[in-house]
Amino acid sequence: MSGLPASSVSSPDKAAGNVPRHVAIIMDGNGRWAKRRFLPRIAGHRAGAEAVRKVVRAARDMGVQALTLYAFSSENWRRSTEEVSDLMGLLKLYLRREIRELNAENVRLRTIGDLSGLGKDLVELAREGVEATKGNTGLNFVLALNYGSQDEMVRAVRGIADDVQAGTLSPADIDAASIEARLDTSDLPPLDLLIRTSGERRLSNFLLWQAAYAELLFVDTLWPDFDRKALADAISDFGNRERRFGGR
Repeated sequence: MSGLPASSVSSPDKAAGNVPRHVAIIMDGNGRWAKRRFLPRIAGHRAGAEAVRKVVRAARDMGVQALTLYAFSSENWRRSTEEVSDLMGLLKLYLRREIRELNAENVRLRTIGDLSGLGKDLVELAREGVEATKGNTGLNFVLALNYGSQDEMVRAVRGIADDVQAGTLSPADIDAASIEARLDTSDLPPLDLLIRTSGERRLSNFLLWQAAYAELLFVDTLWPDFDRKALADAISDFGNRERRFGGR
């Protein structure tokens, strides 16, 4: 079961219907991809990094304004020390290799999450990439690093509490907009489409607030096999949906 109706399949470069402004992806299945090939898990993560390169360029070409990828969650620290070390090394390698290319392609790198919990060298690379591409006007490519949606909301509420305590915000004026303004994604377009690969059907603490009216799509494809055509099919499926936002 692919999660997509047969009628939604499109050409690799053309997506039918409206293109979502903001697409987010839970990149799942690297380990299973490697296991099926009798390879170590790190081989799956490396293949997943190649999929990132393909999907970033595809999203740019298809007119997506923002692409947010769940690169490392606040729960991923529970994995083995060896796997966490491999993931951190791969993230650093990706940033070193890709920043020049992203800049050349007018892609702006952004990050969300609590970067203070990451190693100094990775944080520095991420910040250098953000700074180097901040003037670009094309796709916003957002890496969620040490990100958890509940943590994001706690940080937002603490910020509101600080403002109330300082007397700059009245409790009566706290509303949804007050919270959204303090989320990591405050300056990004609203989330339109959230995709999860590998057949799992849960959000795993990813963009919970932002996904309130997003379209959800769960596909069986393992992340390393998710490519330009898979993204085009997902965008085509999105374009065929009727969005009511609570209305009729």
